[in-house]
Parts: sequence; structure tokens; C-alpha cells
Amino acid sequence: MALHSAQKMRRIVTEVGELDKKFAPLIARRPLCTIGRKLPTETNFESLVSSVISQQLATKAADTIHGRLVLACKGQVTAKKLAALDDAKLREIGVSGAKSRTLKGLSLAVLDKTIPVDRIDEIHDDQEIFEALTSLWGIGRWTVEMFMMFQLGRLNVWPTGDLAVRRGWDIIHKNNEEIAAKALDLKGEKLHPYRSVVAWYCYQAVHESRGLDY
Repeated sequence: MALHSAQKMRRIVTEVGELDKKFAPLIARRPLCTIGRKLPTETNFESLVSSVISQQLATKAADTIHGRLVLACKGQVTAKKLAALDDAKLREIGVSGAKSRTLKGLSLAVLDKTIPVDRIDEIHDDQEIFEALTSLWGIGRWTVEMFMMFQLGRLNVWPTGDLAVRRGWDIIHKNNEEIAAKALDLKGEKLHPYRSVVAWYCYQAVHESRGLDY
């Protein structure tokens, strides 16, 4: 994965503020976007597993289950180790039946090289990555979008299905009514090729509204 320097990101956020001037004041007072600026701490496989576990769960519950999974895999979650865990063990850890099926399917796709997960960042076409991962049972749009933004550091992902992105957009634009995902899809057309950065600042607007520094 190619890292984006702080200097490059400052140029990008300046351009975002020009593409949509409503973002400029928020960008000026909030931290500099962190997407793609540091090497990930997890492998690509670990990141996808974490995302699947986190679906529709509170952060604390997801962290607890993930910690148990790491222990069951003896310190590192790999496709081979996860595939070897039976459904009863996964249930004991706290993984639902549906998520067990998703994790097993992902593991097998990695083991048989259907998904080249360790080299997936070498695929430059975001849509190709999206289609490959969403072809797996139980892996949907949001999971892949978060993976591409925060694991691969891709700068032009537009997760309009994420409620926090829509809420942040409404805060920034002082909308009286909640914007719909389809409407926000259209708004994003003028924000290429930095829509991930725009989404990140939508998250920042929500954080700011809750009194969070970051």
C-alpha cells in the first residue's frame, strides 16, 4: 500500500474545501485526514475478519468476541486457523451462525486463492476489489467500503449507506431533513477522486457534535 504523506493530504483537503466550500471551515478546525497515512496494524485478512465480527454489534461486544477469536487462533487469526475452528467453537466464542458462515467462506476463498487477500492492494481498480469481496456470502457493501478506506487507504470510496456519513453531511450543510443515500450518491459525483476524505470529514462532523476531539 502506498502511503499518503501529510503534505499530500493537506493538498487534498484544500481541494476538497474548494469542491464543496461547506467543508472548508470544518477541515480548518479538525485533525488532518488519516486515511492511508500509516501502515495498517492488521493483515488484510485480519481486517476483514474484524469488520465481519463488528457488523451490527456495539464496539465493546465486538472487541470481546474478537479477543476470544484471537485466543482460539493462538495469537493470530489466519485463514488456515479460522477454517479449522468448528461451528460449536465459534458459537462458544460468541460468533453468530450467519457470521460463522461468512468467516468460513472468507477463509476458504483465501485458502483456495479465489481472493488474493495478501496482494489485494495491488488491484488498482476499486470496483474489482468490491465485486470480488461482495461475491462472498455475508460480506456486503459497508464492510468492503470500510476495508478499502481504512485498511487499503483508498481515497475515492463513497459509503453513503453509512448513517454517520449521511448525518455528518447534514450537519455540515445544515440540512433540516435527513439526506437519503441515493441523493448523497448523486452529491458525490462532484467530489471525485477524494470521496473517502469527504466521508472522513463527515465522521468528524458527527464527532465534533458529540464533543469529541477526534
